[in-house]
Amino acid sequence: MYNPNSLDTICGALSYALGIEAPAEAAAANADLTAYIDTVFGGEKADRVIMYNPDAIAEWIFRKYPSLTKGAQARTDIEIPLCSVMPSVTPVCFGTMYTGAQPAVHGIRKYEKPVIKIDSIFDAALRAGKKCAIISYGKSSLSHIFLERDMDYYIFDTVEEVNAKAAKLIIEDEYDFIVVYNANYDSAMHNAFHLSSLSLESRVIDNFQFLGIFQSGITPNQ
Repeated sequence: MYNPNSLDTICGALSYALGIEAPAEAAAANADLTAYIDTVFGGEKADRVIMYNPDAIAEWIFRKYPSLTKGAQARTDIEIPLCSVMPSVTPVCFGTMYTGAQPAVHGIRKYEKPVIKIDSIFDAALRAGKKCAIISYGKSSLSHIFLERDMDYYIFDTVEEVNAKAAKLIIEDEYDFIVVYNANYDSAMHNAFHLSSLSLESRVIDNFQFLGIFQSGITPNQ
């Protein structure tokens, strides 16, 4: 299935939610998501944005095994199909998600983890006086590719530490923009196979349970 909305439209929409100018190279904001933001916040902006990244699950898996994602869908107001950038590996996709730029522009075009130098949503948020944090698993690309910004990085060796810190920061409510990545599904997928009972069933369900925990700490205007 081809989805017309590119992954590069998310960054502009997140910037719109925060009420900040999008990064310099960002594509136009996702229209469905900005319309949803206007509806939910009545034309206002979010005080806080939390991006929980439970990792990419191919759409065909999502469609073939709907029972695995029903918990997340029950907690979700909107579902927006997106077309991945290529190659669809983690650092390439995260580079696009948080710069709004295609791989040829942000510079990561294969599985590697250099620090991205072009304008990102973290840079845009910092310019607007927002407080940002990345909470991530130590070996993951998200722990590397957006370093060298004047923001906070919480890098841990275990999924449990990442999730605990994320929940703590959400409850403490001191950050305007938090990005969380625990690499739970991704690490199992790389060590096994994407349809194994370990990587698909157990880890995916775990991630959706973490979503519920994070949501329980979010106040209505976040």
